[in-house]
Amino acid sequence: MSMVSPNTGTTPDLAQEPVFIEESLYEVHKKIHPRAVSGIFATWRWALVWFTQLLYYGLCWLPWNDRQAVLFDLVARKFYIFGLVFWPQDVFYLAILLIISAYALFLFTAVGGRLWCGYACPQTVYTEIFTWLELKIEGDRNARMKLDGASMSARKLGLRVAKYGSWALLSLWTGFTLVGYFTPIKTLWDALWGFTLGPWEFFWIFFYAGFTYLLAGHMREQVCKYMCPYARFQGVMFDPDTLIITYDPERGEPRGARKKGIDPKTIAKGECVDCGICVQVCPTGIDIRHGLQYECIGCAACIDACDQVMEKMDYPKGLIRYSTERAIEQHWGWKEIIGHVVRPRTVLYSSILVAICAAFVWGIATKAALRVDVIGDRTVLAREVEGGLIENVYRLHVMNVSETPRRYTVSVIGLPGIELVGERVFDVPAAATKAFMVQVRVPAESGKKGSNEIFFDVNAIADTTISVHEKARFIQP
Repeated sequence: MSMVSPNTGTTPDLAQEPVFIEESLYEVHKKIHPRAVSGIFATWRWALVWFTQLLYYGLCWLPWNDRQAVLFDLVARKFYIFGLVFWPQDVFYLAILLIISAYALFLFTAVGGRLWCGYACPQTVYTEIFTWLELKIEGDRNARMKLDGASMSARKLGLRVAKYGSWALLSLWTGFTLVGYFTPIKTLWDALWGFTLGPWEFFWIFFYAGFTYLLAGHMREQVCKYMCPYARFQGVMFDPDTLIITYDPERGEPRGARKKGIDPKTIAKGECVDCGICVQVCPTGIDIRHGLQYECIGCAACIDACDQVMEKMDYPKGLIRYSTERAIEQHWGWKEIIGHVVRPRTVLYSSILVAICAAFVWGIATKAALRVDVIGDRTVLAREVEGGLIENVYRLHVMNVSETPRRYTVSVIGLPGIELVGERVFDVPAAATKAFMVQVRVPAESGKKGSNEIFFDVNAIADTTISVHEKARFIQP
């Protein structure tokens, strides 16, 4: 085995020490100070921030039927969503909802790229809020960069304490709100001020607050670049007709500075003035002029920034714009772009999504208000009682799924001479389950030896449309 000199390609002197080249496996992290930007897409982002956060922070305080409108009561194993009550047996609704979310993500990505990441992802939303707090406390991009480079002083310390304190308060309120969806928010509020928070509530409030503070306050773009799997597999969800944020090199190149109003053709340059503002506003710090990159979250901040520069230079807007790879290559306008939205992939995703949504809505609309489970007594399968009758004992679990207290009647059919012994009318509170023991007797000659099919009919007295016809087995010795 021989060694070759990295500089000359010749065999080195064996007495000379070998040269080792050290390379880092990871990119050196550089703190990103995104520049504030305004425009149509920034307005849309903030509209989504307001919508999602008003929904998140406000929904748990909304009352409904003398309770919280949205409450996931894990202790009682019941999920309340407005007028609906979901039990552990309804877990398939959650599965369907997750499938709907997955197909919606596939469809939106195939049509418009990373719309979820750029406008509604919690990481994007909270990073936007934290960055806004940073902007209001420490100043614009240049002021923040200058502050970072300055030595510690009373002013810098005060600004840091104000910034980190505001982040911490928002994070704690976010964690408190999350726990408020699992423990009634008003009960949690009273416990907070009474210093009687349970260990689990205390843990989850600070756990979620800590992650919010860390991810949105400090890690920011690193979450999107290194932790989120969506950035890695988005490429297989794109195609040449997917709307993405693109830089038009035919219009922009070659770049170069110039005075306002100069026709770029007269100076043999493109329309890009190489101001770098598109990079300064990017929350992940990429240069969109290098083409589509997995770090791009589709927030369109670079579009707003570039359009403002083009407007100042009296150039047409859209040097950076939403377009598709095929549209850029073939110089399509919006008419051709929209015409290619309907394609086999989007038709397939849309068809499946519509079918699943229809099934989900139908399932919710026809959700039973009463459920009954019949369990035979396993201690004594059958016994003979007075009069030569054969008796089986059953345990009825009656689940009132609605939020209205109801009274029910129970009867039994299926064998000649069958009769029910015990309570026939019973009350079940709203959204509750009650268990009842009932005895069923038949003549000894009724039915065949072994297992016989019978049915329990449970009916609501006040509403005849609420009824259950539940099958059971009667054992003849």
